Amino acid sequence: MADGAMTATFLAVIGGASLLAVTARRLHPSDRLPSLEGWALADRSLGPVWTWFLLGGTIFTAYTFTAVPGLAYGNGAPAFFAVPYTVIVCPLAFVLLSRLWTVARRHGYVTAADFVRGRYGSPPLALVVALTGILATMPYLALQLLGIRAVLTAGGVYPRGVAGDLVMVALFAGLAVATYRHGLRAPTVISALKAVAVFVSLTAVCWLVLERLGGPGPVFDGAARRLGTPLLLSPAQQPAYATLALGSALALLMYPHVLTAGFAADGPRTLRKVCVALPAWTGLLALFGFLGIAALAAGVRAPKGGAESAVPMLVDRLMPGPLAGLVFGAITVGALVPAAVMSIAAATSFVRNVYVEYVHPTATPKRQVRIAKAVSLTAKVGAVAFVFGLRDQDAVNLQLLGGVWILQIFPAVAVGLFTGRLHPRALLAGWGVGMLAGTYMVVREGFSSIVALGFGPLEIYAGLAALLLNLIVAVAGTAALERLGVPRGADLTDLPSRLTIRRHPETGAHQP
Repeated sequence: MADGAMTATFLAVIGGASLLAVTARRLHPSDRLPSLEGWALADRSLGPVWTWFLLGGTIFTAYTFTAVPGLAYGNGAPAFFAVPYTVIVCPLAFVLLSRLWTVARRHGYVTAADFVRGRYGSPPLALVVALTGILATMPYLALQLLGIRAVLTAGGVYPRGVAGDLVMVALFAGLAVATYRHGLRAPTVISALKAVAVFVSLTAVCWLVLERLGGPGPVFDGAARRLGTPLLLSPAQQPAYATLALGSALALLMYPHVLTAGFAADGPRTLRKVCVALPAWTGLLALFGFLGIAALAAGVRAPKGGAESAVPMLVDRLMPGPLAGLVFGAITVGALVPAAVMSIAAATSFVRNVYVEYVHPTATPKRQVRIAKAVSLTAKVGAVAFVFGLRDQDAVNLQLLGGVWILQIFPAVAVGLFTGRLHPRALLAGWGVGMLAGTYMVVREGFSSIVALGFGPLEIYAGLAALLLNLIVAVAGTAALERLGVPRGADLTDLPSRLTIRRHPETGAHQP
């Protein structure tokens, strides 16, 4: 059971998050009429500091902060693929997010599917991009609840039975109300508390762990002895490690919640500044991975199938009550930010690319906001019901599939930023092949994202293999359709139809 000091600190952090959410409307008061852009993107008004808080708080979720150390606790070195993966994201975001923001702002796009609709003039392609994003986001949203439950259970703050369910509902009720009223501004202000709480508490925890376990050397030596294998990658693991890092980085920038956080910035220059500073969050993730190793060295015995509880159990064992409460509160708040942004992003995609496109084309901005609020609330309720009604492993399996699925819109969105040569029908065919192939490979391997290619011992990330098939079909299909003279839709984005390289007039450097 939790002691009083830990519970008090935990409640203080959660209470602080709730108070900040109430003040969200003061972040950027607006006298404009209600609009989906205002509710979902905070009127594209966030400066560098707020964007750094929001984008970092959205990318680095609570489940990441428990799953990565849990994987390190159970498997050692392979868990640290998340560190290079989040490093690779930064230069990709530097290029892609800033370019996509510019196009979106110029044409009033709110979602990636809006961009695809304008770039290719293809409503069916835009629809599959929107639905893929929603489909991949929902299990990711449910995982935030699992992360909260793992933390609270390890700390003794999550009662058994109905009482525990009520705790979860109460935590999400405040978030739901704040998001319903203030849109993206609510998670934006909470993200500031998340950053401060996580950075402070993790620094303190790592310092205490190193002091009590004797330093890095004894930690890694003890973990290797308990794991029974060296804490290093074997040559056979390296292809899977590298492709998982690369594929995950490409997939992350396609998730609607990441793009929503990026679109809320006040300009491409702000996004580029933020991308340069994002590695600070990566360092945070590396320290969480280290705590998984420390839990192994300390002899923590996580429940079977519940390795994500290893670090919360370590914190509960080694830390004084107030510090443990701060850590648990920080991780819980860490789930509220991405959960809110995910629900907003899913709702926005539904309204813009399903409801307005196919159900009510003349919907007023006020009605669009009202529908988006209702869908956002429904998404949160659905995530809570999912967690209570199904096994935890079901959510994990669906999220693994979600990462493979979301990667299949990369050609239409990311490649489309630089060339419009790919035919929308070929992109649709490539998307279908990638979705089917990726799903088959993951399910065939028992819901493992690492799959064998069928020849030799080589194993790679299923999502990247499916993406390669997707691109092959899209390129070959484009060539065939052009030869047949099949027309394509009108491009409304003002982007060049192909990527051209020119020299800067003064420096002589090559630039797109």
